[in-house]
Amino acid sequence: MAANNGPVFLVDASSDPTLVRVRGRASFQNSQLIRDYVQQSVREGRRRFIFDFIECTGMDSTFLGVLAGAALDLRKAVPTGTLVLCRLGQRNLELVRNLGLHRLAAVVTGEDLAELQRQGGEALSGPKLNESEAAKLVLRAHLDLVEADEANRSKFQDVISLLKGRVDHG
Repeated sequence: MAANNGPVFLVDASSDPTLVRVRGRASFQNSQLIRDYVQQSVREGRRRFIFDFIECTGMDSTFLGVLAGAALDLRKAVPTGTLVLCRLGQRNLELVRNLGLHRLAAVVTGEDLAELQRQGGEALSGPKLNESEAAKLVLRAHLDLVEADEANRSKFQDVISLLKGRVDHG
């Protein structure tokens, strides 16, 4: 039996709102799965998402940028959609607030959501990104963080400049 120490996103697509459980560390290495899943779900007409972070051990700025991008896309969708972030640990809650995501997504700190009592879900999987695809993902995520909160520009200007150079020069 293989140990599963890696991060996992479990999705209950049959629920409304769609429930996504984040287990382990959410980072640039696995953020594309969430970006692709939310974009495909929106194209299929889903507009309400709950992300449950009770088992999330940490998040990096790329993953937070992917969440910001998802929230921005849901605001632009017709009809508009919603993104709820719940059961965030203290550190993850600080990250969400420091980067302004609480202005784009509802943040629920209580654990009394009935939807979260359901177990199960399908694990998202997909191919690994090559270096060019990874650079584009990280760049887009950080640009979305700046769109979410202009104060993020100074925090990520060096990363954005470096990645723009990489993406522009292939």
